[in-house]
Amino acid sequence: MTYRPKSEFLTVMVERGYLADCTDLQALDDALTEGPVTAYIGYDATAASLHVGHLLNIMMLRWFQKTGNKPITLMGGGTTKVGDPSFRSEERPLLGPEQIQSNIDGMAQVFARYLRYGDGAAMMLNNAEWLDGLNYLDFLRDIGRHFSVNRMLSFESVKSRLDREQSLSFLEFNYMILQAYDFLELYRRYGCRLQMGGSDQWGNIINGIDLTRRVLDAEIWGLTSPLLTTSDGRKMGKSAGGAVWLNGAMLSPYEFWQFWRNTTDADVGRFLKLYTELPVAECERLGALEGQAINDAKIVLANEVTTLLHGAEAAASAEATARQVFEQGGTGADLELVAMPASAFEGGLSVVQMLAQSGLTASGKEAKRLIAEGGLRLNNDAVADPQRVLTVDEIGEGMKVSLGKKKHRMLRIVG
Repeated sequence: MTYRPKSEFLTVMVERGYLADCTDLQALDDALTEGPVTAYIGYDATAASLHVGHLLNIMMLRWFQKTGNKPITLMGGGTTKVGDPSFRSEERPLLGPEQIQSNIDGMAQVFARYLRYGDGAAMMLNNAEWLDGLNYLDFLRDIGRHFSVNRMLSFESVKSRLDREQSLSFLEFNYMILQAYDFLELYRRYGCRLQMGGSDQWGNIINGIDLTRRVLDAEIWGLTSPLLTTSDGRKMGKSAGGAVWLNGAMLSPYEFWQFWRNTTDADVGRFLKLYTELPVAECERLGALEGQAINDAKIVLANEVTTLLHGAEAAASAEATARQVFEQGGTGADLELVAMPASAFEGGLSVVQMLAQSGLTASGKEAKRLIAEGGLRLNNDAVADPQRVLTVDEIGEGMKVSLGKKKHRMLRIVG
């Protein structure tokens, strides 16, 4: 990128690695330099909690507020009834109003940790406020006429689904029109001039910009963040055991801390920039460490990210628990700890599931290949059966896990 932004917010976005694309970077930069700008990110209420995959954009909203601007978290009370088809292979299950509201309540708990609401600060809105009462014929006449079906079909998020000959319902096809209408309404009601989101939302964001310009002749912008994968190719926010939830009731602060402590060496510096507020130079210094020192950097990462979400006391408690588990007992005290919650072993856990969920392998497929090649040993005994089930009692005070000849870890149960 040749343009060097002047505004504090865009400088942060570029330096820390948040920026993927922007519809007009210089014009947005000029607006941010002249005074506060209002921006929003939309979140459909498809689950009771947000997960780590949402955290990058939540941090963008946090930086947006910290640099003197006004963020809006838009809850999709209306759009959740339709479901975003972007890059999905099938239609989302339809949720009822009570479940949607319950999910919004759960998500709101997370936003309250990162943003200041009220008194002219951040706003939390629900697009059901304007979508639920729409008159269908009026909406088609006033808004639908601005959309070209040919162009809508050309967006990669939809085109990829059709190219695979997978069904796209008319209900889902309306989603991008409703999301575009959100931007129009937010500009009309609150002077919102910027929509942010992940790169997979680029087409939806462009639709909203085009619609608002056609109807109100307004200058507004879109900005996207990269869709992150870890250095070993996994989608950020997902693990073999499922989503890494941000609500403490769905994933304990200790398990959240441990997720970050198990970060791959190559990702430490990048994740420090994206998910903490440590100075960029310090993030780069910590990310460049090697050997045992990089493990200390991972603890810094885990503490910083957990503090933002769950508080400093929860982070300190998680670190203390990890150290206690690592140090108790003499077996394997010299090995790097891999801790897993006791709840993961309820009903038994196969060795393949253990390897994937703990992060010792990138996937279950990799775990099966390792076992097939004779590369897995538990307490120095070779494992040939990928379906072998592990229990909490069998692991006891700790189990040595050897992957090949050089990679050895100590598996311990917590909680």
